[in-house]
Amino acid sequence: MRRLIDTHCHVYDEAFSDDLPQVMDRALEAGLEYLLLPNINPDTLDGLLAVCDRWPDVCRPMTGLHPEDLADDFRSQLACLKEGLDTDRRPDGAHRFIGIGETGLDLYWDKSRLDDQIESFKVQIGWALEYDLPIVIHSRDSFTQLYDVLSNYRDCGLRGIFHCFSGDSAQAEALMEFGGFMFGIGGVLTYRKSVLPSVLPIIPMDRVVLETDCPYLSPVPFRGKRNEPSYIVNTAVALAQVYGVSTDEVARVTRENACRMFRL
Repeated sequence: MRRLIDTHCHVYDEAFSDDLPQVMDRALEAGLEYLLLPNINPDTLDGLLAVCDRWPDVCRPMTGLHPEDLADDFRSQLACLKEGLDTDRRPDGAHRFIGIGETGLDLYWDKSRLDDQIESFKVQIGWALEYDLPIVIHSRDSFTQLYDVLSNYRDCGLRGIFHCFSGDSAQAEALMEFGGFMFGIGGVLTYRKSVLPSVLPIIPMDRVVLETDCPYLSPVPFRGKRNEPSYIVNTAVALAQVYGVSTDEVARVTRENACRMFRL
């Protein structure tokens, strides 16, 4: 059985409150080896960690503050998350969290808090550098601002994932300048109007990882329904068609990429 890694899923979301064990069973049956869980805000972290405690061999936690979830006193939110990052370690001494995120910039709904979003983003970049962890970056309607921020960290060893990448060729080429980063590809690849089938060939497959972003962005033929980790197989099939390789090869390469990035 092929082994797959969902590098970005929110199975702790309330959308799964009624049937999470069944969702996890389907994920395992589909060949999911790991589910990587990015955080949203301080209030979501306990639920995220509870899922990781229940399925410790499969689920791996991250910590971070989503740009759309900044409170008025977002510095207190960051302080709370940083305290957890500083103190939560496994019994063997290694840090439990495997990444920082999701963080980044989002100007789709609200452009008035760009400065706060940038400050929060830079703080979390600092955590990634301090703990040598990958950072998972959310970007929506904010490519120019994101590029400007990241340009200040070109030569410091920062690494991570451009989550849910769906940009054009020019954006892909610009982001490939950041050699420590990979591109998270999800269900958007399967959408009829997606530009990704024409953009991905310029991105080497060794810089691509698979993700679902569940419960959001379900791939075809599940679009419009709740997404779940098992549906990542549909994205893997679509990615194989783009690169002209087998689905097993996509699984192998993206798994190796994810393991290398998150040191799994």
